[in-house]
Amino acid sequence: MRPYARRQTGCRALIEAYYGVGELVAVTILAELGDCQRFANSRDAVRYGGMDITVYQSDRHRAPGHLSRQGPPALRWALYEAAQHARFPNSPDREYYLKAAEKLGGNRACLALARKLLRRCYHTLRELGDDALAPPASAATRREPSASPPPKTNRPVTRKPTDALAA
Repeated sequence: MRPYARRQTGCRALIEAYYGVGELVAVTILAELGDCQRFANSRDAVRYGGMDITVYQSDRHRAPGHLSRQGPPALRWALYEAAQHARFPNSPDREYYLKAAEKLGGNRACLALARKLLRRCYHTLRELGDDALAPPASAATRREPSASPPPKTNRPVTRKPTDALAA
């Protein structure tokens, strides 16, 4: 998975752009989100990922909501893991996390950071367009060509018949 993430365009863009997103998390986000052009906006991507907050409201009373958890669990896991790393002191999102943690508590602040990260990933993958899901360049095409190609022969390939029961 890690070599794939280093070669694939969408994964590389996520790894380079966001603190806390590594190879495994990038592959998971890309695989679970898929083509981001199918979402009208980042709010739809958040809703798809199950990171939106449900609302129960009756008259003037509004109960605090919880995560809808309607989307892929692997996507929520990957975003939460990335958010856990993005709250470290060296992270550019540290201030956001601290303000949210003071107001909401640590776990909800981490979920808010994961939601924010999902929106960012959506925009990054959407800007890449079709290149975000393009297959990675194979390792063979990245190697430098040798001095001369191997000689071609026109001989037919002969294979020995194998008996499956004799083994």
